Amino acid sequence: MTQILQPSTWAKPRGYSNGMAASGLQVFVAGQIGWDEQCKFVGTDFLSQARQALKNIVAVLAEAGAGPEHITRMTWYVTDKKEYLAAGRELGAAYREIIGKNFPAMTAVQVVALMEDLAKIEIEVTAVVPQN
Repeated sequence: MTQILQPSTWAKPRGYSNGMAASGLQVFVAGQIGWDEQCKFVGTDFLSQARQALKNIVAVLAEAGAGPEHITRMTWYVTDKKEYLAAGRELGAAYREIIGKNFPAMTAVQVVALMEDLAKIEIEVTAVVPQN
């Protein structure tokens, strides 16, 4: 069971939630980047890497019997804020295609670099699967 935490006097955020409360099995997914299961990058552009990182997250969640609907928190690390913002519309469409209409608590930060030189984005998540 999850609950979106939104103070009534605050403007509603777009594309994320200010907070989430949840109970159940906690699943922690390490930062995922834009490479496939063989550790080969699917492309050099931001959008293709973001799409693959999201697909990787879904694959790891499935190992715990979880899905994108169970994500309660996401942290996005990007190497270029302008590239991230410029991809907004396409990134939003890719997000909805892969993750759906689940908008967890999110943070996005620009970093100087990621551990893999070709990586432009890394996303880590926390998910909570309700227990029966």
